[in-house]
Amino acid sequence: MTTQTLSQKPATSPLTNTSKRLKEAKTTASRRKTTSKAQTTKLSDNTSETVQKWVNMPREELDQIYKNAKSGTLPQGVTRGTAILGRGPLPGLFSKLARVLAWQGKVFDLFSPDFNSGVVVNKILPVGLNAIVAKTYQGESWMDGKDTIVIDYSDTSLLARPIRDEIREVEPGLYLGKVWWGKTRILDFALETHRSDKRH
Repeated sequence: MTTQTLSQKPATSPLTNTSKRLKEAKTTASRRKTTSKAQTTKLSDNTSETVQKWVNMPREELDQIYKNAKSGTLPQGVTRGTAILGRGPLPGLFSKLARVLAWQGKVFDLFSPDFNSGVVVNKILPVGLNAIVAKTYQGESWMDGKDTIVIDYSDTSLLARPIRDEIREVEPGLYLGKVWWGKTRILDFALETHRSDKRH
């Protein structure tokens, strides 16, 4: 008679299983941390902390900030702009590329005596070319019907005629804006003046 010896796997101890789970949890946490850093791409050293936060906010939260803000005073002179996607992956990367390649901000000039209206020129392309003129004035928001600063291209630009911007001053020198194409909301943006720079 031949005796066969059956090989048996040693039982895995509970301690080994616990150690394995802890290792897997640390790996997952590390990956999430790396992803979070990628999603919060820093725009530049000159961009305020508030704008950095806005870049990574969903549109619903940005809308609430806008609705809670007063119209404020019209910006004066050169402003630094940040395009805000308000949804989707890698919002920080979108804002950074938009600033480098497409749009760097707006220049406000030629004001009325009461400073409630004026002219705006956009800084576009990588060289910061001054182009695409608009009128700016205090008006009624398409979002909530309250006072806002309107940037109106309908009479000044053939290319941008369907576009309307609105901005409100959330902090001194710091504005949150909405972009409309016709009656459709397409984008958010921030404008920072020199007054905002002094606060950060």
